[in-house]
Amino acid sequence: RASGFVMGEGVGMLVLKRLRDAVADGDRIYAQILGIGCASDGKGKGITAPNPRGQRLAITRAYEQAAVPIESVGLFEAHGTSTPVGDGVEVSVLNECLKNSGTSQREIPIGSIKSMIGHLKSAAGVAALIKTSLAIYHRTLPPSANFKAPPPNSLLSEGYLKVNTQTREWNDEADAR
Repeated sequence: RASGFVMGEGVGMLVLKRLRDAVADGDRIYAQILGIGCASDGKGKGITAPNPRGQRLAITRAYEQAAVPIESVGLFEAHGTSTPVGDGVEVSVLNECLKNSGTSQREIPIGSIKSMIGHLKSAAGVAALIKTSLAIYHRTLPPSANFKAPPPNSLLSEGYLKVNTQTREWNDEADAR
């Protein structure tokens, strides 16, 4: 039923420390950032229509920097603006990256915080990072609200990804990334 994003308002704050400092200080560690990836979409249809080339570059750079194989991931937090073009590009690029890794089709959970709280514009990224950090810390796969079924011709049918619709325990230790 994707038909455009819903606005939300919010703010988020993180305390980021080097792992060795957090451990030495006895801090509660919710998650560890192993790598980041950035890319400009370059020339495309516009700011609201993502270019797959830019997304592919950002994903590839992040996993290379993290030295983590993409097929080991147990949850993808997507930008998920609920637009057919944006969501389609995200699923397409993730599917392509997973296929290229040689992984089997295992329906890795995918979701977006926006289904729960709307698009916080400049705070959207921090909201997604907080959600994902809490999911890792509590070993819980969070649901995406209001998802019923993929749209016709969705690449979700390829079996690499599946929108998680129920809160459930995150069981596989190897997939806690």
